Amino acid sequence: MSVGWPVPMSLQTFAILTVGLTLGSRLGAAALLAYLAEGAMGLPVFANGATGPALFGPTAGFLYGFVGMAYLAGLAVEKGLARGVVSTAVCGIVISLLLYIPGLAWPAAVLGKSAAALWSSWMAPFLLGDAIKAVMAAMVVWGGWQAIKSRRG
Repeated sequence: MSVGWPVPMSLQTFAILTVGLTLGSRLGAAALLAYLAEGAMGLPVFANGATGPALFGPTAGFLYGFVGMAYLAGLAVEKGLARGVVSTAVCGIVISLLLYIPGLAWPAAVLGKSAAALWSSWMAPFLLGDAIKAVMAAMVVWGGWQAIKSRRG
């Protein structure tokens, strides 16, 4: 299978980390629940313009995991783990890795995918990109925090 199927390349994890880091745990998770609800109602908000059926498709575990991803990103900020750009990037990378738990559990359970298939098509091709997106999200959010501080002070 080529990269992009069944798991598409997108900037979703960048956006979700940015939402969670910016809005906090509860509002970030609520925003992602609203995102899932929009897709469930038929709006083409998921990768490649997918709608409600994606919530039961091969990548549904990632979609549901996005709620936890936003929550954990916000929690990292609230607990003081994400303070500077480096610590925020490290938190983002760890949280991105945690997304693979529900993301891979779904196709393993529902589709019977083997560990080798999950690694080669569902995880390995995305690790570097996920790390880069986590660093980018950290830089964007940290830059925003610095801009806000300079306006206040």
